[in-house]
Amino acid sequence: MRTSTMRRKPISPGQCRAARAILMMTREVLARKAKIANATLADFELGKRTPHSHTLSVIRSTLEEHGIVFINSGGSGARQGEGIFHALY
Repeated sequence: MRTSTMRRKPISPGQCRAARAILMMTREVLARKAKIANATLADFELGKRTPHSHTLSVIRSTLEEHGIVFINSGGSGARQGEGIFHALY
């Protein structure tokens, strides 16, 4: 179940890369799970382009479904929620 798309700060390319690293999830797997093009995700993470707000929301929601909590106070980052682990495949 996707979380609400209410006003949330968009994730940054660095947060996306960090979240994938925490989950040991490849870019290809995240793109497949988020149902977006791998090139879109790659370009976003490399800072080459900013996807549409809906696409950013889908990326964020997909990572949150796998236990990632995004941090936006006192800096930005990502961490794994306590006691949460989801299969990656």
